[in-house]
Amino acid sequence: MSELMFPQASTKKIAPWLEPIWDGLDLAALPNAVLIHGQSGIGKFEFSIQLAKALLCEASAAVKPCSHCEACRWFDSGNHPDFIALVPETHRKLLPHGDFDSDSELPKKSKASQSDGDSDAPEKKEKKSISIEDARTAIEGLSIGSHRGGNRVILVYPLEMLRSDSANTLLKSLEEPPKNTIFILLADRLDRVLPTIRSRCRLLSAPRPDRISGLNWLRNQLNTIPDLKISDTDIESIYDEQGGAPYAVLDSLIARHHKDEKDELTIAIQASRYLLQAMSQGARINWLDAADKTQKARYSVLLATMQRWVSDLQSCAQMGSPRYYPKHEAAIKALAQQARLPKLLRFWKSLIQARRHENHPLATRIQLEALLSQYQQVFED
Repeated sequence: MSELMFPQASTKKIAPWLEPIWDGLDLAALPNAVLIHGQSGIGKFEFSIQLAKALLCEASAAVKPCSHCEACRWFDSGNHPDFIALVPETHRKLLPHGDFDSDSELPKKSKASQSDGDSDAPEKKEKKSISIEDARTAIEGLSIGSHRGGNRVILVYPLEMLRSDSANTLLKSLEEPPKNTIFILLADRLDRVLPTIRSRCRLLSAPRPDRISGLNWLRNQLNTIPDLKISDTDIESIYDEQGGAPYAVLDSLIARHHKDEKDELTIAIQASRYLLQAMSQGARINWLDAADKTQKARYSVLLATMQRWVSDLQSCAQMGSPRYYPKHEAAIKALAQQARLPKLLRFWKSLIQARRHENHPLATRIQLEALLSQYQQVFED
């Protein structure tokens, strides 16, 4: 789910904490490639959509996008011929209106993403990486001039999900950029982007909001959603569990509001909470059961949950306070006293190593069992 799918949940497209970046952009002098990086779920994608729209806007006004010119209307309808989005099948629902005109040269929405949701099979077939065919089709079309004589914008998200062959195809275009073509690249993990691609882009670091600002923004969005009732305590708990990423929390709560038990975000929340309950047991953790009950969630989500938990453990072990899970402060402080620090640090390194290979096809359950077994040993002599 995305904010773009629920326009009533927002009246402003640029998140307040990203406005300084927006205000610092000179649309008339933007380089041919911009790489926006930062934590997942903080509004980078929504920011990039507005940036693409502004670059394609044909109004003479100083403030863009105007949302009234023909180019803006085409963009809002998802049919601008000079906007190309390279995203995996699993992410196409995030695009404006999520569909394309039958006569457009843009990639068309997959049949899988057009399903009514009555069957799980189409969802399982959606690819999580950008295919080399899509990349080549988009790049090859750049040799032709833009349809409307202005800019052409290529959005790539998430950049770190590019396969090596697709990344090499993109790199060639960055080395010899076509005229009036601007690449907007998005990455949640800058360390996973090829150095050769990074060096050819202007880097823009998207910050995470401070907790008070993020929660205030989130409450404002939730207040505009009819019939959604949730306590402040629950909002704050989920906000902390999601690492302080307001857009991720908004999507999570919308999914829960619509009682979509099969939604990836709903599964992630349930799995993360069960994992936290299990890890709070320390040496008494039933790691086999924990791995079994959480294996359906994305491995990267589970790893992030473990990293945040261990980060709080390390903080409390050094007389600090938990940053991510203040709700579990008592349990974390008690475990911090029981933990063997050398083992805790080794486990932290294991998590970092696991994050580097989180997209490996190896079964999630096997990897979880190995990590949670090691976690249990942190509290044993």
